[in-house]
Amino acid sequence: MGRFDDRATRPSRGPADILRWKVVDALAGKNRRDPGGFLTPTRPWSRDLVASDAPSLTWIGHASFLLSMGGTRVLLDPVWRDAPGPLKRLVPPGIPLAELPSIDAVLLTHNHRDHLDTWTLQRLGNHPVYVAPLGHAAVLRSIGADKVVELDWWESTRVGELEITLVPARHWSMRVPWDRNEALWGGYLIRGPEGTAYHSGDTGFFDDFARIGEHAGTIDWAMLPIGAYEPRWFMEPQHMNPADALEAYRLLRARTFVAMHWGTFRLTDEPTGEPPERTRALWTEHGLPEEALWILDVGETRKLER
Repeated sequence: MGRFDDRATRPSRGPADILRWKVVDALAGKNRRDPGGFLTPTRPWSRDLVASDAPSLTWIGHASFLLSMGGTRVLLDPVWRDAPGPLKRLVPPGIPLAELPSIDAVLLTHNHRDHLDTWTLQRLGNHPVYVAPLGHAAVLRSIGADKVVELDWWESTRVGELEITLVPARHWSMRVPWDRNEALWGGYLIRGPEGTAYHSGDTGFFDDFARIGEHAGTIDWAMLPIGAYEPRWFMEPQHMNPADALEAYRLLRARTFVAMHWGTFRLTDEPTGEPPERTRALWTEHGLPEEALWILDVGETRKLER
């Protein structure tokens, strides 16, 4: 029994499900194939804007962002690794690691390796405050972090001018086969002088998005995952698809939808370019304002203005 089994995704997925997906369904020709030809768009990051301490958001790729609010720079789920296998990058990180500005805080949503990468964290060093859900202190101290704050759902801490609150997510945790659900997972509300940002972490769709929105009051920028959703029978409990993400945005009552968790790693079966295409189509179908949908290029920096 894991420490947080009672909060984990149901139904859980295990070796038998992976065998069905990767072997049985593959041999039967049931899995979707990426036709190729799509290149995740990239652009140079805004050096002057990031260096100015002005409120801004830069997409590094996948679930990794550089957020600046209240004169405080925060990295969310930073992963710079490029390794064979699932963490082989389709595009380089939006800002080279060596060119990052000074980081005040690192926020980690959970311990899956596409969100918590010890190679990256070792290189960020022990200057930032590391904020993570319960159960992450040991792995963070093992890479040299000495300012570690663990939070339970709905607990908060402060870094500079920012109030950081861990909120629920519909997910699970594991780094090695024997530690499943021993560490908690979640998303973050980040309140600063310029507004409130939300990063969902990995999550399936669940009704607590409404509760998170009520707790926040107003969410100005909601970073929500739109990729890693096929095959649906396997992924639905733990990853949203674009329709789920749009419904989450509605329940959150957020002002701006910031798409993430697509185009960086090839983790699942949907074509790489499908998540943003489906998201844009749904956005238009629902008659939502074009300026409220941010599907950023990797490396793109936007000012945070209300």
